[in-house]
Amino acid sequence: MGVTSCNDYLDVDSPSKYTEDFIFSDVEEANILLNGIYQSVCSDNTYGNAFINTFLLNSDVEWTTSSNEVQVASHNEFKAFDCEADASALENTWAQVYTTIERANDFITGAEKSPILGNMSTPNKSNRESILQMIGEAKCLRAMNYFDLTILMGDIPFSFERSMDHPNNLVLPIVDRDVIQTNLINDLIDASKSMKLSSEISSVERCTKEFAWALIARIALFRGGYSLRHTDDQAYIGDMKRPNDWQDYYRIAKEYTDSVIQAGTHSLAKDWYDVFIDECKYIASTGDDPIFEIPFTMNTSGRVGYIHGPGYSKTVYDTWGNCNGGVRLSAFHRFTYDTQDVRRQAIGLWSWTEDIPGLLNTQTNYCNKWSKLWDPNHRMDYNLQNGTGINFPYMRYADVLLMYAEAVNELEGPNGAGTCGMTAKQALKNVRERAFRNAANKAAMVEDYVEAATSKEDFFTLITDERKWEFAGEGLRWKDLVRWNLYAKTIYKTFWQFYGMASGDNSYDPHYNEYPKLAYYKRINSGDNDPQWDYTFPNQTLPQFKFWTNDEYGFDNKWMNWNYINVNFGYDAYEAALKAVPTTGADAWSRVDWFNWEDSSLGIPVAACRLSVRGYIYADASDQLQPVGMPTYSSEEVLNELPTLRYIMPIPQDAITRSDGTYKNYYGY
Repeated sequence: MGVTSCNDYLDVDSPSKYTEDFIFSDVEEANILLNGIYQSVCSDNTYGNAFINTFLLNSDVEWTTSSNEVQVASHNEFKAFDCEADASALENTWAQVYTTIERANDFITGAEKSPILGNMSTPNKSNRESILQMIGEAKCLRAMNYFDLTILMGDIPFSFERSMDHPNNLVLPIVDRDVIQTNLINDLIDASKSMKLSSEISSVERCTKEFAWALIARIALFRGGYSLRHTDDQAYIGDMKRPNDWQDYYRIAKEYTDSVIQAGTHSLAKDWYDVFIDECKYIASTGDDPIFEIPFTMNTSGRVGYIHGPGYSKTVYDTWGNCNGGVRLSAFHRFTYDTQDVRRQAIGLWSWTEDIPGLLNTQTNYCNKWSKLWDPNHRMDYNLQNGTGINFPYMRYADVLLMYAEAVNELEGPNGAGTCGMTAKQALKNVRERAFRNAANKAAMVEDYVEAATSKEDFFTLITDERKWEFAGEGLRWKDLVRWNLYAKTIYKTFWQFYGMASGDNSYDPHYNEYPKLAYYKRINSGDNDPQWDYTFPNQTLPQFKFWTNDEYGFDNKWMNWNYINVNFGYDAYEAALKAVPTTGADAWSRVDWFNWEDSSLGIPVAACRLSVRGYIYADASDQLQPVGMPTYSSEEVLNELPTLRYIMPIPQDAITRSDGTYKNYYGY
C-alpha cells in the first residue's frame, strides 16, 4: 500500500525534562527520546549528505571529476583518494556519527532498565512490546553508524556504553573492525527477536525486524569480505586481506536474507522506476522494495533529489527551486545496460537553466533516480535548496535478494538454496524480471541470461554486474568492490577508459569503436504532441530533447538512452548515415559531438580525464603517467601487479589531538 510520508514521528520537541525513570515508564516519552536518534541520523554530516555524496567514492559507476593538478588546500578530495586528516568533512562526520551513537547508547541503557520490562506481569503487554521494539530500533541505528564508519575508516573507537558510565575514560579505545562488526551482528541478532515485522508497523521509516535481519546480512558480507589492513608501519599503505573465518559470515548472510524472504512481507511488485519516483512524491510504500528509508523531513533535512537528478537553476520565482545534481555517474556506465533494461531510464543527459535545456556533454551523467523536479505538486519551499525531505532507501528488498544469491552461490553454487527454497539463480531472476518486466526480450534477458551461468565463477560475475545496474547512485558500488577485492583493478581500468577515449587510443576499451560519438537532437515542449513524450519523462512540464534514431545503427533511444553502434555495419557506415540527417530547413537537427575530451591547447586529454583519481593514478600536465612506477595498461596481467588502493579515510586530526596520542593514523597518512 502507499501512504503519504509525513515523518511526524521526527517531531522531537525539546529534550525531555523528566527523569530517566519517568521517561522509560511512559511509552510516549520514550518514543520522543527515540525520535531524537532518528533526527540525528538525518544530519547532513552523515546520511543527509556525507555518506551518500561527500564519501561516495569513485568507481566504474559513480564518478566525480577533478581537474586539480595538485592536492587542494582543503585536503578534502576524498573521491580522488587524495585527502588528509585535517579535512573538515572528516571531523564533521566523525563527530556526528559518535553523537548519534551516544544518543543510541543512552537510550538503550535507559530503556533496558525500564520498569515496564522489569515487571513481567505488567497488565499492558503492548507497552512491554513497544519498549522492546524501540530498543531494537535504537540498536539498528547504532549499528548503521558504527558499520558505515568501519567501512570508511577501518578500525575505530567502539563501545556500547554511554559516556556517563565511564567518565574517567572518555577516550574510547580503537577496536579492530572485525571485532566491531561481529559485536554488531550479535547485538542485532539478539535485538531482532523482539522486534516487529513491517506488516505490524506499516512504515518503511521505522526500523523493523526485516531491516534488522537485512542489516545483519549486509554487515556479515563485509565482515567476511576484503578490506585494507594496516601494519605497525604508519607510513605503509597496507594490504587487502579477508579474515580466515569469512565463510562463517557468508552463512550468516545466507541465514538472515533467507529469513527476510521467508517473512513474505516485501516484494518487487511495483515497477522499478516508480519506487524512486514515489519517494520524490513523498509516498512511503510498505510491503514493496524499500525495507528501511532514511526518514527526512520536507524543508528541514535531506539532500536527496537536490544532489541527485538533473541540474536546474532559475534566478527568479520558480516552481521547484534550484537543483545541484552533483551525484554523477560515469558517462560509460549507461552503455553497459541492455537496451530494454528500464534502469537505463534513470541516467540523465541534460539539465535546465531558466527552463532552457542544455546537454551534458561531459565525462559524467546525472543520476535521475531522484529529483525535486519529479514531484508534480512541487510541495517543497522553492526558496530552499536542501532539506528536500525525500527519503533515501538505505535497504531494499532487491539488495536482500542479491545478497542472498551471492551468499548461496559462494557456499553452494548457483543452484543452491536456503530453507526458503529459492535458489541463488531464482533470486537473481526476481531482480532482473522487474527490470525487464515489459521488455520484448524478457525471456532472453532473464531466464536465458541467468541459466547460462553454470559455474560459481560465472554466476558471481552476474552478481557483480547486477549490483552495478540495480544500485547506481546509491553508494554501494565502491563498497562492494572493496569487499570483493576488485576496487584497485576497477579504478585502474576506469582511468584508462577515460584516458583512452580522450587521447584517441582504442586499446584500453573494447567498445571504443562502438560508442556513438556524434548525435543529432531537437528540443521538444510538452505541447508538441511528440511521440517521444509517450516514454514518460518524469517531468512532463519542462522542455526536453529528442535524438535522431536509427535502429539499424543501434540508435534505439527514447528520451535519453541509446546503445552501442551496431558493429555489423561499422563506424564508417554509421557516420555516413548521419550525413543524411537534415541540419537546415524546417526539419533541422542540431549536432553534438560526444566524447570530445581532448585539451586542444595542449594536445592531451582534458584534466578531468587525467586527474579524477589522482591519489591513485593520474597523468600530469606533461602527460606523464604518475606516480612513478605505476604500470601502463598493456594487458590484463597488469591487473595482478597493481599497487594497493588507499580508500580508507584517516582519523580526523582533531580527534587525534583530543586523544592525547592514543589515536594514530596509519595507511601512509
